[in-house]
Amino acid sequence: MTLPRLDNATARHIFLDRHLLNRAPHGACDRADLAGLITGLGFVQLDSINTVARAHDMILFARRQAYRGGHLKRAHEQHRDVFEHWTHDAAVIPMQFYPHWRLKRDRDRLRLAKQWKEWGRDGFAQKFDTVLDHIRRHGPASTSDLGKDEARSSGGWWEWNPSKTALEFLWRRGDLAITARDGFRKIYDLSENVIPETLRNTHLDDGEIIDWALNAALDRLGFATPKELADFFDMVTLAEAKSWTQAETARGDLIEIDIIGADGQPRASFVRPDTVSEPANLADPPNRIRILSPFDPMLRDRARAERLFGFSYRIEVFVPAAKRQYGYYVFPILERDRMIGRIDMKRRDGVLHVAALWLEPGIRPGSGRLARLRAELARMARFSGCDDITFAPDWIK
Repeated sequence: MTLPRLDNATARHIFLDRHLLNRAPHGACDRADLAGLITGLGFVQLDSINTVARAHDMILFARRQAYRGGHLKRAHEQHRDVFEHWTHDAAVIPMQFYPHWRLKRDRDRLRLAKQWKEWGRDGFAQKFDTVLDHIRRHGPASTSDLGKDEARSSGGWWEWNPSKTALEFLWRRGDLAITARDGFRKIYDLSENVIPETLRNTHLDDGEIIDWALNAALDRLGFATPKELADFFDMVTLAEAKSWTQAETARGDLIEIDIIGADGQPRASFVRPDTVSEPANLADPPNRIRILSPFDPMLRDRARAERLFGFSYRIEVFVPAAKRQYGYYVFPILERDRMIGRIDMKRRDGVLHVAALWLEPGIRPGSGRLARLRAELARMARFSGCDDITFAPDWIK
């Protein structure tokens, strides 16, 4: 059977619109604006690397340039507009989604209990009561407050003592919540002190959560395969996603179409019927350059982004320096609806230093493009607290 087709340019426009990158990043960033932005994205991934700014701050700045890092901290720690938990990685998530994370917490509890024991993290379950009692009596705690005399397991950054492992496990299963961050160190508290009671007491059954999660994923992807839907929040299985798309298609709420990739190849995906006509109502992407975080939602699924934009991107943090193709932490560059290259830059002593720019094949460093790039670098410098920008000799590769 021949499927209807969505051409590559149209697919990219839908993709950018759903990732909130199809509009200029202007406007205020008050509490309601920020909450709406995070809800629109579904979640914002957290990461500790800070060569220019934290990944989560760059994600939000790319979409609202009035944003500053303190905004998210207030949203989490003061307003409780978001909570911190896990999708495919640690993330801040709209607080109203908390009841839906019951399925994630339950599945994490079963999976991690088995997995962590296999990894040699013995003794952490015996610390649950001790950890919970300590927090009840003394208030919020970090890993430095517990298990000081305990032996650590071996294994690089997995060198956790039993109390640290217990803290993390109790957070993942829902007994504890992250109440704040000290730098990037988690501060844990009882969930009842962080999550509103109405949300803690709202119970949804598995079927309701699965239906919500897959609908919410499709809302934020525009079009997707069952695997892409399941991977979005990483709480639904592939089998559940396949079953859901089949049922929704049978009801007429979804249709299957071919999405044409940057290489001209089709990929069958599911969409809502009105998505096919949606591009007629979308504005063209703004004529500007944006430097994105390596963890930006539009690049989280590397394979999907590569199919749509023909842009192959990998983080080389864990690649030995001698084997890196580009650099330790290189930032992707978006211009209108094209990924045009990557840039190596670092904040150092109040200066944003640009080490190298690699443009994609066929992308020329014309005067207009370089002017737009320099304008974005100036915005990035102000955002990261830099007073100046310097360029390495022969920085354009």
